[in-house]
Amino acid sequence: MTDRFAQWRAPAHWQAVDCISDLHLQAGEPATFDAWRAWLARPVGERADALLILGDLFEVWVGDDALQGEGPDAAFWRHCAEALRAHAQDTPTFFMAGNRDFLLGPAGLQACGMQALSDPTVLDFAGQRWLLSHGDELCLADTDYQRFRAQVRSAEWQQAFLAQPLAQREATARELRRQSEARKQASGGDPSLWADVDAAAARQWLQAAGAATLIHGHTHRPGGHDLGDGLRREVLSDWDLGAPTPRAQVLRISAQGLQRRPLKTA
Repeated sequence: MTDRFAQWRAPAHWQAVDCISDLHLQAGEPATFDAWRAWLARPVGERADALLILGDLFEVWVGDDALQGEGPDAAFWRHCAEALRAHAQDTPTFFMAGNRDFLLGPAGLQACGMQALSDPTVLDFAGQRWLLSHGDELCLADTDYQRFRAQVRSAEWQQAFLAQPLAQREATARELRRQSEARKQASGGDPSLWADVDAAAARQWLQAAGAATLIHGHTHRPGGHDLGDGLRREVLSDWDLGAPTPRAQVLRISAQGLQRRPLKTA
């Protein structure tokens, strides 16, 4: 099982890396985009040595050709790509696909200046092995989603979907988002009621990877969880600067361990 984990040794000169996920960037939520763009543009001396984006950076991604489309959505994606590309000129930026943006391909990564990370990946850094994942694959109790995930992650499905006209793909994405929002509202919109990462599966991953800490997003429940036997999982914060109580947090890894940094001090 260990073979399924990509192995990544950080450069020796790195002192710190920042992890974020679940920004769900979209044109209809400018507050989050504006705060994120300003955070990316901060002086190089205030940044970590690398930025790791562990999925769902975008609310939806229907194909890299969306960057060449027309209308406000296409313009928004280009603004996102410009901000990422400018940031990556000075700070290596890595991207792991989430359940919303798994169709971000080589052309999109290049336009954004990002490098791809496999899910899961073991990061050897600061004297430890850290297991990185978006986290959705470990939400085993959500059996409907796991069936959907297996379908849309197949090469056959993706090839057929990307062969459709852009407008048709965008319409499909809107309908899937509508259905997702309806399911959330049916549960009261409370993330604590959504399927969570399976603790036994998380322990199995960590033991197979030879790592003590799993870092993931997806569940929108930021915080740390003791898995026993010296194993832990750390859940990244989602970002929503337009919420009644705005939230945005960065998880920094360094030789001093893990530090959760609210956006205003990140």
